[in-house]
Amino acid sequence: MPYLVDTNILLRLLQRQDPKHETVRTALRVLRQRGEGLYYASQNLVEFWCVCTRPVSANGFGLSIPETDRRARLIERLLTLLPDTPAIHTEWRSLVVTLGVSGVQVHDARLVAAMRVHGLSDVLTLNPSHFARYPGIRAVHPETIGRESS
Repeated sequence: MPYLVDTNILLRLLQRQDPKHETVRTALRVLRQRGEGLYYASQNLVEFWCVCTRPVSANGFGLSIPETDRRARLIERLLTLLPDTPAIHTEWRSLVVTLGVSGVQVHDARLVAAMRVHGLSDVLTLNPSHFARYPGIRAVHPETIGRESS
């Protein structure tokens, strides 16, 4: 089954010193070996770019634009883009109003909207609780990959 790869997974994949790096790397390798589709949305790269270019003093990575671009290009090579469509905006608006989504959670709602429009139900994430409110969405923690049945 296809997976949307959450931004927190992408960030840890490209930060080798992160304690979750190996867990994330292993999960993605297992999914790829199984032939699972691995996807990202433009929203993922927006969030990724934000964290990478934000100063370390503001809880970012403090990377240069060229280094961030290099890392973004790697993501674009490894994963398949779910194209933006007007239907994603419509679905996002419906989700945030119907489910009362506010604050930073609106970003996850945009990912869910892209998933729904493109027919995906699984998201690989370090924060499964962020997706619990969305019916039909299964949040999978990378630590569970390989322990679940194929």
